[in-house]
Amino acid sequence: MISGLGRMATKVALVAGLAMSAQVATAQESSTNRVNAMTDWSVFEGDNPRECWAVTTYKESVNTKDGRVVAVTRGEILLMVFYRPQAGVNGQLAFTGGYPFANGSTVTVDISGNEYELYTEGEWAWPATPQDDAKIVTAMKRGANAVLTAVSTRGTRTKDTFSLLGFTAAVDDAEKRCN
Repeated sequence: MISGLGRMATKVALVAGLAMSAQVATAQESSTNRVNAMTDWSVFEGDNPRECWAVTTYKESVNTKDGRVVAVTRGEILLMVFYRPQAGVNGQLAFTGGYPFANGSTVTVDISGNEYELYTEGEWAWPATPQDDAKIVTAMKRGANAVLTAVSTRGTRTKDTFSLLGFTAAVDDAEKRCN
């Protein structure tokens, strides 16, 4: 088991890998790393290091500032679950909102009325512990959608809705491929 501090160090080390994986995931239709698709989720495999992940993009996004809906430019908005056997990562949830999150902020994940918290660093957010990853992934397997609410460094509040159709099959496939 990785301690909270050790987990944060591991996350920092994985940021570069996640960013690269996210770039691959954005080219879902043309990537040679895409190995499967389940409804709204895709499965990717990578080598060097060995990794597998399930990924999706949002179905709906609402951006507000000072209580009003605003138009904003954002990068890729992705929700993923990673498996990296060499790093001991087994079902790590990751979210990128397409912008830098406000310093010290958290992201709220709402699945069927149950709320969970993700901690932010730059443009990425993760649960605090592997146990939290497991709780959220289990909830996602039972839910219809996940709503992630966050705040950017510019003070824009974002609310992104992700479909969970195909999530269980995609995560199970990614896990099987990397274990």
